[in-house]
Amino acid sequence: MAERFVHLHNHTEYSMLDGAARIDEMVLAAKADGQNAIGITDHGNLYGVIDFYETCRKYDVTPIIGLEAYMAANSRFERPPRRGKIDDTGGETEGGQKLYHHLTLLAETTQGYDNLRALASMAFLEGYYYKPRLDWELLERYAAGLIATSGCLGGVVLQALLQDNYEKALELAGQEALDDLLRDRLLPGAAARDRVRRGRHRRDPVDDSGADRRHHRRLGR
Repeated sequence: MAERFVHLHNHTEYSMLDGAARIDEMVLAAKADGQNAIGITDHGNLYGVIDFYETCRKYDVTPIIGLEAYMAANSRFERPPRRGKIDDTGGETEGGQKLYHHLTLLAETTQGYDNLRALASMAFLEGYYYKPRLDWELLERYAAGLIATSGCLGGVVLQALLQDNYEKALELAGQEALDDLLRDRLLPGAAARDRVRRGRHRRDPVDDSGADRRHHRRLGR
């Protein structure tokens, strides 16, 4: 595998009831595959970060520290009753909105790591409701040094696309980012928009960073 390929979206054993990857096995698997860096993005917490950082340094792999955050539909202070099927986004509230969405955050700088720690703490202290939740106000306050990706199907942009709401997805992501998100190999932007209107995004949505997600330690593409 080319050295420039890096798995950015990985869940470890610290993603409770979701991840199964042991940190040391995950890092060693990445190194054996020729990757010179690897990311950690556990659900809603940074519990595994110290272990992850030390293991990466031990085996000469660059650690990329991140978090798959839970984003409240509106405010982290709201506690709406939920109804219906409880799914990966917490189920729906009475207004038909999701209780939360996923957002993958990666620390690009030391300041970004400090802000990631602040966000993880505030999500528990102020936003905890079934899950530790952030909102856009907090994210704006602590955005410096962070990279946000569209994340998985539980992400707010992809949820809008799955509901055939291209306009909302465009508002959230911007035209260039959305065209990148929806590209199919060398598919141009206009064709990508047509594909959304035809509903093809239901079959093959991808993360705008090009990173697949991993919940176990096998790290082949």
